[in-house]
Amino acid sequence: MQWLLFKTFFLIGAFSFGGGYAMLPLIQQEVVQKYAWLTATQFADILSVAEMTPGPVSINTATYVGYQVAGISGSVLATIGVVLPSLIIITTLAGIVLKNKNNPYFQGVFHGLRPVVVALIIGAAIILGINTNTFTNMVEIFLTVMALGLFYFTKLHPILLLLGFGFLGFFI
Repeated sequence: MQWLLFKTFFLIGAFSFGGGYAMLPLIQQEVVQKYAWLTATQFADILSVAEMTPGPVSINTATYVGYQVAGISGSVLATIGVVLPSLIIITTLAGIVLKNKNNPYFQGVFHGLRPVVVALIIGAAIILGINTNTFTNMVEIFLTVMALGLFYFTKLHPILLLLGFGFLGFFI
């Protein structure tokens, strides 16, 4: 199990572009759908905790999933697995990126990747909402829209939104 956790998160780390949130659809696909290590609800709960704790959400998610699946050793291996590809790629490509940062073809690659990253994040949000039955009643839909509006229009910090809506959910 430890090797499978490491390999799974290594591949997620190797083939995810755009940061931690872009990794979430891949993590969800592997952890919930492919291996069924967690249910969609458990994954959503882990995401909530991972979002509220310090550090990148993808690393926190890998750590929590690894712990849930195989204890402390699973936690360590999943975390190393998700971080190692970035470490290898960044240290290998840092010189190339700096040397070609003004190259229009090089910039074009990133220009093409940005929309895909946004689509992956939106897709993960929709899948997460559907798979966790978040959109089953008007209160949850209203809270989702309200949170999105507050985040977008008021620029409230995500931690404040999480704490505030967690507090609100306690009373609802």
